[in-house]
Formats: sequence, C-alpha cells, structure tokens
Amino acid sequence: MFVNRLILGDNLEVMKSMDSETVDLIYLDPPFFSNRNYEVIWGDAGEVRSFQDRWAGGIEHYIAWLKERVIEMHRLLKPTGSIFLHCDWHADAYIRVDILDKVFGPNNFRNHILWKRNFTKKGSQFKMTRYAQNTDSIFFYSKTDNYYFETPRVKDIDNEALLKLYSNTDEDGRRFKSEPIELPRMMARKNLVFEYKGYTPEFGWMMSKEKLDELDMQNKIFFTKNGKPRRKNFIDDYTGYEVDNQWLDILPVGQSQSEIIGYPTQKPEALLQRVIECASNEGDTVLDPFVGGGTTVAVADKLRRNWIGIDQSVAAIKVTDIRLKNQHNLYSKPYELELRHYDYDLLRNKNAFEFEKWIIEQFGGIANPKQRSDLGLDGRMTDNFYVTLTAKELEQYKYVFEANAESEAGIEFFAWDFDHNSEHGFKADVYLDKEGKQVRKLKPGKHQIAVEAVDKSGLDGMDKIKLKVKEESK
Repeated sequence: MFVNRLILGDNLEVMKSMDSETVDLIYLDPPFFSNRNYEVIWGDAGEVRSFQDRWAGGIEHYIAWLKERVIEMHRLLKPTGSIFLHCDWHADAYIRVDILDKVFGPNNFRNHILWKRNFTKKGSQFKMTRYAQNTDSIFFYSKTDNYYFETPRVKDIDNEALLKLYSNTDEDGRRFKSEPIELPRMMARKNLVFEYKGYTPEFGWMMSKEKLDELDMQNKIFFTKNGKPRRKNFIDDYTGYEVDNQWLDILPVGQSQSEIIGYPTQKPEALLQRVIECASNEGDTVLDPFVGGGTTVAVADKLRRNWIGIDQSVAAIKVTDIRLKNQHNLYSKPYELELRHYDYDLLRNKNAFEFEKWIIEQFGGIANPKQRSDLGLDGRMTDNFYVTLTAKELEQYKYVFEANAESEAGIEFFAWDFDHNSEHGFKADVYLDKEGKQVRKLKPGKHQIAVEAVDKSGLDGMDKIKLKVKEESK
C-alpha cells in the first residue's frame, strides 16, 4: 500500500506514480501567490527551484503550475473523497474559477471557508487605506455527490459557565436548564393547540403530540409550581454548536506556543484536526502534497488515519520526520521516509550488480568496484559526514552548546534534544537551527544533550554529550 510515506520529490511526479482513486481526503496549502520573497522559508535548493518555477510567468504561469497538480489530485481521490485547498487573497478567485471549478466542477463546490488567521494590530504608525486582510480561504470540493462529511461541533463555553447555565437538578440528580415548550403569541399555531396532561397552551405547543410523548418518556418534561409546562435540556446532551464556514475560534500558531517548530507559515493542529475529522474516518488515507511544516501528517497520524506527505524541500521533509518521531508512541503506525522517489520498473530491470550499487549509495556508501573475489564486501560507508557537539559554561547554570558538522552535500540545519534518552530516541526541542548554536540554562543534576545535523541530501548524523550541573553552594 502506498500509505504512511514521507516523500522528498516533485509532487507532480510522485502523484503520477500513484494508483487512481486511492485517497479519501486531500488537504493542500500550496505556496501562496504573494509576489514576495518571504515565501522562500527553508531556503534549500528544492524550495528555491519550486519558487522560481511557479513565478516564471506571473499569475497565468502560477495557475497553470498548480492546475496540473490539482488534476492529478482529482484522479487520486476516491468517488467519496474531498479536497480542501488553502490559499490567501492574492489568487483565491483565480484558483476557484480557473482550477477547482474546471477540474472538480462547480456542482461539487461545497464551501468557501474563511479562517481568521490574524488579528488587526492596534496603533499602527501608518494610516490604513483599506480593511486589514486577516483571513485565509479554504475551498472545500467533493469529487461526487456521494462524499463523506460529518458536521463538526464546538463547545464554546467553559465548565464553570456551563454549570451556571445548567443550574437545575431533577429528582434523578441530572443537571438541566429549563426551556419553554409552548409557543409565544407572535408564533401562534392553531393546529398545535391541544390538551396534554391536563394543560392546553393558548398559542400552541412547539411540537406535535408524538414528539411530546417522546420527550415525556425521556423524563424531559416537567411542570413548574404555577402549573406551566417546561422542557428539561440536560447538560449531558450538550454538544455545542455546529461549525459554519467562518472559522473564528482557531487561533494561529503564534498563540499556541507548544506547537511552534520555527516554520513561519505553520498551520495550527486544531485547523487540520477539524478538516480531517469532518471529511474522513479512522483508517482512511489523507494526502498532503505540500507538506511544509508537517502539520497535516502529524495530525493524521494522531487521529489514526493513513497518510502520504510530499515536499520538494529536504528541510520540510526532515523537520516533519523529526516531528513524527517526537509524537511516536506504542500506538503509532510505522512509516517510510523516502528521500528520493524512484521508478519501480527501472529499478526492477537493473541487473544484480547495478541494483546492489544503487542500494549502497542510498545509505550514503560507496559500492565496491569489484564484482568478484570481493571477500563478501559489497561496499563501504563514507567518512565524510560527521557531527561534533561541545558545551561551555558561561555562568552558573548557563551553557552555550555548539555543533559542527561536515558533509559532501553541505549542512542544511540542526535539531536539538535537551532531554535526550537513548531508549526513547531523538525527541527534538528545537527543530530548525541554521547556525548550530544554542544557549540554555540547566537545572542542577545530570543532563544528556543530543544534536542532529541534516545535510542537503536529507541524510543525518548525531552527537551527544553528558553534563553534570552542580548546585550552587550556599
């Protein structure tokens, strides 16, 4: 199965190699058409090349670049599948009309979702000449009319306020709030004026006699001391309100510090959780062809979905790999990290020695040129990727850590684990460090610090040191 794979490569070529109608849900957050160089986030060769490709000919070229990829996504979706395309105001009109309507059909348009990703800053030194752009667009399309969707609900009230709202307690000890069950004057219905349990409302009941019987059987009708009927709305039944197309309740990552990995356009996990839960079930397959900071696959993994993540950037793939390892537990499914995408038929038709050479090179080794009388040595590992870590005390409890690494491909970034446990593996505290230098205050006691260096081809190496920090004498 082509699932649970993190793939480095051009998503167009990778998707072309996948079977049709094998994906249940696609979320994509492609690079925005913002005409600004801050879009180059990682700065590695793959990302820069992609940036240049889509900018070669202005908006028409950008739309053509994205459209051929969306065509492949349409092919990959099952008939019951859906796509959520995230974009901003620079190109959202073009994307909807020139891409999504033409590929999926206007009849399969479901929602234009507005996510409030930012908040207007107060006290700007510049006079505003237009309204602030604080929302992103997420276009929701299905492949057919027969698609899966479960409306999300949100509990918008804290527990203390909820208890105040549901302030009554019945004879069974169940908390409820009291609600009217008869119509007011302005909504009078003659056909709903009838006697029930000795009471006849002047302007009619809010429901039929059959519904009243049903509520009565559930002990959801009571009479007040003055003989007026009321309905019990139990706290146990409170499920919140149904989410509409304005998503104002999901805060950007900057206000959720625990999620920050150092990726400027990182999307919050709550956003992806809402998309994945509303449009897929456990065991379904979620595809993100622009993996970026890895939020989609990280959330899909937590929600027990199968997933596929693709990106042209080495840094994006390796940061996502580190992120997945951080949340790995006994219930996590194994996944494959593919730093290159290969033509299966081409590999299958290689002779034995060519295939042996290819395998050794994928692990960073050098194949043995001898094909016979090689004493069983197929190749050797290269010694040109190494990592060293040093620590220096700056003052009491404060240390500077410096990592050095060399690789023929060149070093892309460093990641740090300041509470390293060899049994649990590398769990990053810092995901993306271009310099290889960190300053930390450590508490008294024993510490093990590890650093992982990632080179421009996606290979990595690690070094670690142990420190014993002495408590300051009194």
